[in-house]
Amino acid sequence: MDIADVPEVPDWLLSHLREQGIEALYPPQAEAVEQGVTRGESLVASIPTASGKTLVATLAMLSAVESRGGMALYIVPLRALASEKREEFEEFEAYGLDVGVSTGNYESDGGWLAGKDIVVATSEKVDSLVRNDAPWLEELSCVVADEVHLVDDAERGPTLEVTLATLRRLNPALQTVALSATIGNAEELATWLDAALVDSTWRPIELRKGVHYGDALHLENGDQQRLPVRRSEDQPAAIVRDTLEEGGSTLVFVNSRRNAESAAGRLASTTEAALTPETETELAALAAEIRDVSDTDTSDDLAAAVERGAAFHHAGLAREHRQLVETAFRDRLVKVICATPTLAAGVNTPARRVIVRDWRRYDGTVGGMTPLSVLEVHQMMGRAGRPGRDPYGEAVLLANGHDELDELFERYVWAEPEPVASKLAAEPALRTHALATVASGFARSRGDLLAFFEETLYAEQTADRAHLRTVTDDVVAYLVTNGFLERTETGLAATGLGHTVSRLYLDPMSAAEVVDGLRSLEEGGEPTALGLYHLVCRTPDMYELYLRSGDEEEYTMLAHERAEELLGRAPSEFEERFEDWLSALKTARLLEDWAGEVDEDELADRYQVGPGDIRGKTDAAEWLLGAAESLSAELDLGVGPAIRRARQRVAAGVRAELVELAEVRGVGRKRARRLFDAGIETPAQLRGADKSVVLAALRDRPNTAETVLENAGHPDPSMTDVEPAADLLPEPGATDESGTDDPDGRGQANLEDF
Repeated sequence: MDIADVPEVPDWLLSHLREQGIEALYPPQAEAVEQGVTRGESLVASIPTASGKTLVATLAMLSAVESRGGMALYIVPLRALASEKREEFEEFEAYGLDVGVSTGNYESDGGWLAGKDIVVATSEKVDSLVRNDAPWLEELSCVVADEVHLVDDAERGPTLEVTLATLRRLNPALQTVALSATIGNAEELATWLDAALVDSTWRPIELRKGVHYGDALHLENGDQQRLPVRRSEDQPAAIVRDTLEEGGSTLVFVNSRRNAESAAGRLASTTEAALTPETETELAALAAEIRDVSDTDTSDDLAAAVERGAAFHHAGLAREHRQLVETAFRDRLVKVICATPTLAAGVNTPARRVIVRDWRRYDGTVGGMTPLSVLEVHQMMGRAGRPGRDPYGEAVLLANGHDELDELFERYVWAEPEPVASKLAAEPALRTHALATVASGFARSRGDLLAFFEETLYAEQTADRAHLRTVTDDVVAYLVTNGFLERTETGLAATGLGHTVSRLYLDPMSAAEVVDGLRSLEEGGEPTALGLYHLVCRTPDMYELYLRSGDEEEYTMLAHERAEELLGRAPSEFEERFEDWLSALKTARLLEDWAGEVDEDELADRYQVGPGDIRGKTDAAEWLLGAAESLSAELDLGVGPAIRRARQRVAAGVRAELVELAEVRGVGRKRARRLFDAGIETPAQLRGADKSVVLAALRDRPNTAETVLENAGHPDPSMTDVEPAADLLPEPGATDESGTDDPDGRGQANLEDF
């Protein structure tokens, strides 16, 4: 179908697409148009990666805004995807459209988004907007759910499922467009969403799937391709070398962070041999940027691999690390990425070849290694091949014997993806969404609640409703017992506390834990930072650190030493939950160290975490402490100021005396300490400070000093002709707090500086 034949889209779109080299639609895109996606018809598009799903969504959203008015909402599963899609859609602002993105602050109604034409948000953010009564949600004419197969995910799936059900109830005429790679029961999803279905296996370039064994790549069509493993190589190195010889790049999927890092280190010797002098220069500059992000071993290891053309990618990296690696890989500067499966979740990082090195991963529920699902492996395989850059894509599993070769073909290469299944009826998910449904006014009785759940995928997939009724009754009883719901003459109503918990986007069990802990304080008592950190760390909304060998003894001793600070009843050492309680204490101690200004590299070494883990824990703690402060106010417990101080300290990573100074934009934890030690202790003092003192405290960085003074409101922030106070500069050749040689006082910036 020629793009000129697409109905009901803005006039400018035709020239815009042609500027991008698009003259005709791919077959699945044309089928979507024929099914009415530009005329307001709902659609499920189950088509392979790189087959044009985003353009299908774009046609739906632009036609909805153009022809029917209102707003379009694009729901993504990850914040990284939100940023990626925002950049894509911001191109439309040149034609008068207004694009917004929202991924954080779960207590906001997103009022600033009203009037936008297209909004990009995570499913959790949309769910929170519903709970906070965002009025503009009723103006939606089109909603797109990207990666809709993630309704199958036990952690995040129920939120996406309930969000779609809620939006459809708010807007009966809403056009729903659900996008996914090929799944086993796309027709069932289409029935649930009252949508037409485009179910296609078409790709713009060929995807060859196979298994490498011995010295050959065995392909799904029966062909064999010689790909020998040299004496100094393992299978991944041989495949990466072969790919490089053809001018391609490689994604290697492994099952753990440690394996990603070690694999990247090994493969760097393979990629290094293929680098040109020009590429080596560019990679050296990229490695310097990576080191600037963080002063941790993880950052150094990543930079060392990148200098040689390889990289690793996992959740332990800082966001800036991941963005730098992804961009360099798309530009074919980095030749290979070794990644955990999170990279397969829709982030735009295609490669000539994908190697699924590890098809089993550890599962704590069974105490051993279990195979990945077909859907997960196919998601990884779908990263292979980029239209316009690669002549084809190849996805390769690795076998160590004839039996495994046959098993991998049967299990993955020739297999169809499993059907996705709702996880809504699990009690943790239902507990959260039952409260939100009542608090948001969508249900005022048990019958209303069950009727709402009838509109979910779970109801579509389950003929026997007895389990859902039983779990719903159990959840309602829990919510009533803990004071979040109350029974009325007409049915059910949310209490003031229940409304607050729903608005805060808390798991009710987290709220119950926090309330119980705060109420355990003796009258007039004030909680310590560690006590508050431990309280929020033992809620379901915080992922705790694992206890490693020797940790149980260490943290049991710490629990005894600081027992008076810990809130609520401590479990006996013989209770099953004692280990989780200690894990929460370990996590709290990390937060206490961070708020005590312990260096990031020391934290990473002490707790065996990456910079991304540290940031993830501090962000979660800041949110949960903010929620605890609101709960304290709701119940008039009188400990709000203590909670606020603990929250401010963990947000900035500073001791109490630096909180205000660190909040000046551009200062951060390390610069705040340097300024404080130079005698500048408050933002007011910074506004009137001697510029030579500021310049020396900030390690003779004129641009940084000028920016900081401008942000603080200094009347003359210019650093022209200003010399640093010599008595405050570090000695030549000295090391700064991060341990970095800094002979000229112009040391590197890092995550903690900002």
